[in-house]
Amino acid sequence: MLEIEYNRFQTLYELKSTVIKCRLCPRLNQWRQNVSKNKVPRFQNWEYWGKPVPSLGETDAQLLVVGLAPAAHGANRTGRMFTGDRSGDWLYQGLHQFRFANQPHSSEMNDGLELIGCYITAIIHCAPPSNKPTRQEIDNCHSYLDFEFNYLKNIKVILALGQLAFENIWKILIKNTKEKRPKFQHGLEVNIHSTSTLIASFHPSQQNTFTGKLTKPMFNSVLQRARKLIDDSRRTSLK
Repeated sequence: MLEIEYNRFQTLYELKSTVIKCRLCPRLNQWRQNVSKNKVPRFQNWEYWGKPVPSLGETDAQLLVVGLAPAAHGANRTGRMFTGDRSGDWLYQGLHQFRFANQPHSSEMNDGLELIGCYITAIIHCAPPSNKPTRQEIDNCHSYLDFEFNYLKNIKVILALGQLAFENIWKILIKNTKEKRPKFQHGLEVNIHSTSTLIASFHPSQQNTFTGKLTKPMFNSVLQRARKLIDDSRRTSLK
C-alpha cells in the first residue's frame, strides 16, 4: 500500500486540496481526462471537472457514507460526489427523506444542496474504467479514507455502499485486531466498539437498481435504520 503522509493534510480542507491535485494512479489520471475531452452527446456543452473528486460534508457529521468511485459522466463531470447520475438520484432522495440533506436532488455543484449531519466519501476519488478500480488504485487512495474516518469524531453510523466499500472501511475499523470480517450482505449491521454501527448496503448503481437487486424500499430501510440509530444515540446522550 502506498501510504500518504498525514502531515500533508491536517484538516478536511487540506485533504480536499491534496485529493484534487492527486496523480498517484496513471491509468485513472489518463482515463478520466480522456472521458472529459471525449464527451457523450448529452453532455457536449458541459465543461467536465476531470480531476479527482473530493469528499463532501462537515466535521460534525454523524453519518458517514462510503461509496465506490466517481461516475465517469456523473461526479467526474460535475465535481461533486454522487452528483449528476442515477446513483446520486437514489442517494440524495433517500438522504433528504431521512433528514440528512436539505433537498432530494443533486444535479450540479451549485444547485443548493446541503448535507445535514452527513459526510460522503468513496474508496477512490477518480472515475475508473468500467467502474472497476485495481487493487493498487484502491490502496493508493486508502490513506485518504483512513484520515477521514479518524478525523470525523462524531460518526455514529457508517453506511458502506457495495462490497468493496464494506471491505475497505472494515480494514480501518478492525486495524490492529484479528476480528474476522463478516460476509457482506444488504442490511448487515456490525457494532464497532459500542460507539458506532457499520451498515452494509448494495450500491445504488444502475446495474443493481435496474435489475431489482436493490429496490427503493430496501435502500430506504438502511437509511431509516441509520436515522434511528443516530436519533437514539442523541436521546441517550441527553439523559
